[in-house]
Amino acid sequence: MEEAADNREQTQDPQTDESVEAGHAAENVTEEELNPICIEIRKLNLFYTKHVHALRDIHLDIPRNKVTAFIGPSGCGKSSLLRCLNRMNDLIDDCKIKGKIRIDGEDIYHKQVDVANLRRRVGMVFQKPNPFPKSIYDNVAYGLRIQGIGSRRILDEIVENALRLAALWDEVKDRMDANALELSGGQQQRLVIARTIAVQPEILLLDEPASSLDPISTLKIEELINDLREKYTILIVTHNMQQAARVSDYAAFMDMGNMIEFDSTDTLFTNPSEKQTEDYITGRYG
Repeated sequence: MEEAADNREQTQDPQTDESVEAGHAAENVTEEELNPICIEIRKLNLFYTKHVHALRDIHLDIPRNKVTAFIGPSGCGKSSLLRCLNRMNDLIDDCKIKGKIRIDGEDIYHKQVDVANLRRRVGMVFQKPNPFPKSIYDNVAYGLRIQGIGSRRILDEIVENALRLAALWDEVKDRMDANALELSGGQQQRLVIARTIAVQPEILLLDEPASSLDPISTLKIEELINDLREKYTILIVTHNMQQAARVSDYAAFMDMGNMIEFDSTDTLFTNPSEKQTEDYITGRYG
């Protein structure tokens, strides 16, 4: 009997050891391994003029394939920060930037960076829908043609896929030659998102994408964000804190150009570490 018990113990030991080792391995997985960093921002300062200091020493790591929401009062620097990530601020006279922004380890402000390619990799959707006065098809194919893609078969395939990803295909597939300006506001915004993702970006910047839309269209945009999060790293600016809580994995609260707090959305909204954040979320800010 004792020999049989010993044999059972010896047989079970390797499995037990493997389970223990697996448990230790799981415990040793770092946060960075679970949520690899896509965007690194270090000591970022943005000046629109000598006297307008729009962003102040921003330090932030944005996880890959997650939705990060930026909240805060008007004029706090949320949109300015987004525009730094695809160098849209380069187009503003007297705008100066100090600090580092790295995407996948690459300094995007290095003098050898191809800015046009950067803006393809980091697509942006603005507050107000801005479709071109062209057909629905030509809107989505626009960036592809600029890249030199001329094959109708390839264009058809990419255009359809982009419209499907933007949850718009079923609504427009029978009128692809119609002018995009004939679409509703919500449809136009989803068309702009389709146009953006058609060129296969890695990152989507959404600057208050639903602020001018009705509740039903807003819901569709939020559902779209949830569908796209597995394919893209998404950053969204919103004044709607309920929306931020619904769609994001991480959230950042900004004020007067400063990054006040950054954490998982659940933590930031339920147990913020800064009183300033709590006051803003609970409506006592001011």
